[in-house]
Amino acid sequence: MTGDLTEASHALRRQIETFPPGRPITPVVELIATTVHRSPGEDGMFRSRCTDETVRDYLDAARALNGLLLLNIQPGRADFLPEVQAYERWLTEPDVGVALDPEWAVEPGVVPGKKFGRTTGTELDGVAGYLGGLAEAHRLPAKVMIYHQVAASVVRDEGLLRPHQGVSVVKVVDGIGSAEAKKATWKTLVKTTPAHVRPGFKLFFEEDTRRGADLMTPADVLALNPTPAYVVYE
Repeated sequence: MTGDLTEASHALRRQIETFPPGRPITPVVELIATTVHRSPGEDGMFRSRCTDETVRDYLDAARALNGLLLLNIQPGRADFLPEVQAYERWLTEPDVGVALDPEWAVEPGVVPGKKFGRTTGTELDGVAGYLGGLAEAHRLPAKVMIYHQVAASVVRDEGLLRPHQGVSVVKVVDGIGSAEAKKATWKTLVKTTPAHVRPGFKLFFEEDTRRGADLMTPADVLALNPTPAYVVYE
């Protein structure tokens, strides 16, 4: 969701209605909770965290939709696990998960936006293990953990991301461009997806149509192989 929460909620409902009836759909709201910056900030991590008030507003919006809230993490030079742990009070809620954005996880000496960041299966596994522990300790439904991938270099050694009890993991393919370009990125990136990770697909209203291309329709998206379990619109 971007902009006014009420209007964004209405837009999400309208988008859901474009998908074929008869398929159970859970609305999901993604909040960029940790936001990357091009300047280092006081701690040199090139990121800032949102307030509890903002998380509460977005969680209220997600609950009004009978949906889920995902806290999106753009860590800058910080590591994913401590950024996720910073929101533990919210992650102990039954309907809050995380979305990890490794494109914005840069190494020391790199300014975010200058080149793609990256993560590893080991780092993702650490976050999944932490979320599984929370789910067990607080007797929660399975925690949803998403990781976005825009290029092969962004996630290394995915096979080291193991299955964890109490965690449902989705990889969202983030390629931008025409339908043909997005399908090519999809075919490349789904090959490395671990068997226990569900596939997801992202569409961009502006970037995907910037050169006159048509936005992929729900039918186009559902025709992908494998069929995406999670579809994101931005």
